[in-house]
Amino acid sequence: MTLWHAIRTLTILLVLSLAGATGARADSLASFLPDLDPAELAPGAEGFGPIREDVPVAPVLKGGETVAWAFLTSDFVGTTGYSGKPIHVVAAIDTDAVLTGVKLVKHSEPIVLIGIPNSKMVALTEGYAGLDLKAEVESGGQAHDLDIISGATVTIMVIDDSLVRGGIKVARALGLGGLSPVQMDGPRRELDPGVDTVRDWTALSGDGSIRRLTLDVGQVNAAFAETGDERAIARPERGQPGDTFIDMHMALVSVPAIGRSLLGEQEYANLTDWLEPGEHAILVLGRGTYSFKGSGYVRGGIFDRIQLIQGDRSVRFFDRQHRRLGALATADSPSFTELDLFKIPAGAEFDPAEPFRLQLLVQRAVGAVEKVFLTFDLDYRLPESYLKPLAAPQVVDDASAESAAKTALWQRIWRDRTVEIAGLGVMLAVLTATFFFQFQATMNARVFFWFRMSFLTASLVFLGWYANAQLSVVNLMALAGSLRSGFTWDAFLMDPLVFIQWFAVAAALLFWGRGAYCGWLCPFGALQELTNRIGRALKIPQWTLPWGLHERLWPLKYMIFLGLFGLSMVSIPLAEKYAEIEPFKTAIILKFVRDWPFVVFAVSLLVIGLFIERFYCRYICPLGGALAIPARMRMFDWLRRYKECGNPCQTCANECPVQAIHPTGEINPNECVDCLHCQVLYQSEAKCPVVIRQLKRRAKVGRAELKMPLGDAPAGHPNAKPQTVS
Repeated sequence: MTLWHAIRTLTILLVLSLAGATGARADSLASFLPDLDPAELAPGAEGFGPIREDVPVAPVLKGGETVAWAFLTSDFVGTTGYSGKPIHVVAAIDTDAVLTGVKLVKHSEPIVLIGIPNSKMVALTEGYAGLDLKAEVESGGQAHDLDIISGATVTIMVIDDSLVRGGIKVARALGLGGLSPVQMDGPRRELDPGVDTVRDWTALSGDGSIRRLTLDVGQVNAAFAETGDERAIARPERGQPGDTFIDMHMALVSVPAIGRSLLGEQEYANLTDWLEPGEHAILVLGRGTYSFKGSGYVRGGIFDRIQLIQGDRSVRFFDRQHRRLGALATADSPSFTELDLFKIPAGAEFDPAEPFRLQLLVQRAVGAVEKVFLTFDLDYRLPESYLKPLAAPQVVDDASAESAAKTALWQRIWRDRTVEIAGLGVMLAVLTATFFFQFQATMNARVFFWFRMSFLTASLVFLGWYANAQLSVVNLMALAGSLRSGFTWDAFLMDPLVFIQWFAVAAALLFWGRGAYCGWLCPFGALQELTNRIGRALKIPQWTLPWGLHERLWPLKYMIFLGLFGLSMVSIPLAEKYAEIEPFKTAIILKFVRDWPFVVFAVSLLVIGLFIERFYCRYICPLGGALAIPARMRMFDWLRRYKECGNPCQTCANECPVQAIHPTGEINPNECVDCLHCQVLYQSEAKCPVVIRQLKRRAKVGRAELKMPLGDAPAGHPNAKPQTVS
């Protein structure tokens, strides 16, 4: 049986074992409480009461009295992390809707957390004790600062989101802190698309289609005086008390009748083209000495003085969600100095039929860089005339709301990483063009060498050390686990750069094999090749293993991958532990800031790589082995070869950086990293015997033609006899 048949058989057996794999007991609040100290969740607490049947919470008891309620975040909201598994956090909430204690009890986040001290993660999670959920409801979840640990961004955002949203759900369910339960059933109001009558400014203002907030200088000064801040009181707004500070109007112009009335038919058509399904837009108008747009718009594209709030959700507007309006279509409207349209994204879960408010932030400088802030609300409720009559009561699908919340979380992460996504897009475009036009790209050996070194440097510095976008075999184990337990896209969308790379790798496997990633985009692979180049410059000798030994070491990485994959069927945490054979987390994610055994292992591989180029890639890397298996499906053989390659010429085989070319001349696509060095040699006038022979033949023919006597040369030759015309 050949090696490939053995690997294929073992793979099939492992896949079939998915159906028979057994899982551990279900994680629940009841399974975690016995291992927790009640005093860690509520100071002085002595025990836990029985878990309620209606709401999965347990009373935290002190002297026989309930002082708080313990709950598991994953019982109330989605807590799926980057690993594809839930991040379980137990928290306690008191009668005033304040978190009294928080404990991180279980997670499976190997990519971002291995190497980060567990004490650091525990301390950050426990730091949420004291979070006032009433303030979070008021601010739409923005009343606290989000602390991020480098290398664990996604995990922290999931924990933060689950504690805030889960805590609010518990508070509402139990009526804590005066928060009323959200009605899960009842009539849902909808817009009536048949209402499209165009009206003037006076009519729109009269029925509440346009709402207004007016503040004069005296009101603002009085409001700051009520804060008791002497610094703010000492710096009052200039002008007379009756002078207009701000006169701000707002209208929901995505409602057809309001939009057509205020914008006109042409501008309303432009608005509908701008909005995607599920999106809405408001028109904000302003005049006075204070601008509602603020300086943040100039600094970084964020409007820092306004935010839209509906229920527990808030929306801050970015420059890409903003358009200026030249003029209003209503002839009887007053004049304004600011006319701006703001898009409400679909992920905000905005309901136009429900009340909302636009919150205005008024700031006052009290020092060189310090400011004091006040907020004023412009309330808005769509008039009944724009809504359909009340429908029969229907049950609201809480699962749909939870799915929308998860979607909003990963969309927020993607928005925050726009620059990195664009950078990766450029790299993928350049690499794709290089492969499609590889003959032209490798025509000049020196230019191509420096291009490759520059690209590898970008992969290491930008994708690896800056963006932490190193792919790992653990990604594949997480995918297998997700397929077993119920696949969802949310977990994999949490890291946009890794998600995009996996899609690019899947496409590249069909065209070029595994080398597109392993040879160009892998940060650790780039680190190995760059350090080897430095070693060559320092005259470090290069070792070439005997072909027989080299060929027998190839299967090692496949065995490591299949072993890890099989182990993940039994225990993913155990497989993640043994996946430390990948030095990626140490060298790339954590930049060698880690316990010394991990650092010694990673450095040892790099040291060996100084003598044997890409030693780890050739023989150990389980990710490379995993990618090589489906790479056998590739549709094309892009690398050009001569019939003389391998017999007798061995130039490419001898110079292949990873010894992927057999002595007989064939390129092993499972081992090739697509460095294109063989394509440089294919055109080399100094190294390729075929090219050299062709050049000599052409030169010999040229010299022979030049030596031809006058008159014997063929027509067109310099020595040809002149033709006469009779």
